[in-house]
Amino acid sequence: MLADYAVRVETSRGRRYLEPPHPYRNDFQRDRDRVIHARAFRRLEAKTQVFTRRYSDHFRNRLTHTMEVAQIARTIAGQLGLNVDLVEALALVHDVGHPPFGHAGERALDAAMREHGLFFDHNLHALRIVEDFEMRYAAFRGLNLTFEVREGIIKHSHDYSVQEHPELAEYLLDQRPPLEAQLIDLADEIAYDTADLDDGFEAHLLDSGGVDGLGIHRSCGHFDVPILRLLWIGG
Repeated sequence: MLADYAVRVETSRGRRYLEPPHPYRNDFQRDRDRVIHARAFRRLEAKTQVFTRRYSDHFRNRLTHTMEVAQIARTIAGQLGLNVDLVEALALVHDVGHPPFGHAGERALDAAMREHGLFFDHNLHALRIVEDFEMRYAAFRGLNLTFEVREGIIKHSHDYSVQEHPELAEYLLDQRPPLEAQLIDLADEIAYDTADLDDGFEAHLLDSGGVDGLGIHRSCGHFDVPILRLLWIGG
């Protein structure tokens, strides 16, 4: 049962282009499926999270990270009475705007674009992808996602002002995003903090002695359990 503070699909602001309702999927479920079948989502498989696959097949990439964020976010959303369908759609789409090579790649791309008076922001690029770059339908460009998913793409991890970004005015920049969108930032942090530790062990850059000094085990249990089970809600 949804909590009073959850977003309800029945009150969605809808899509940019009208479409008939689906017989057995609600609009947020359809958005989730559209993201999964998007080319930009598939490209996440070849994008670095932190470690490359040069030395191991076990390191996360941007796609596996996204799947972990979705699992964590769904679990928390269910316990809080939030709209799990909206949360899952937002979790799956939240990183589609990232370039290759992790955040270092984003910084390099931004620096290169600033030489031409432009800039790069992965949230804004994600919106461009779902609004314009994806070509799945003959009648319109983009994925035609609901307002709530598009709003969450923009507002889940960053505040934008309408003065600096008048093109985003429709996304209610003077208001906080729904809790479903705010949850994505938290689930993202849980996923990458714990996965980075796990991948650090896989890369032999970390050992139990080094992490022991951080005091993590004192709040999580004995360190003879795999780090993922200590820290990650997926354990």
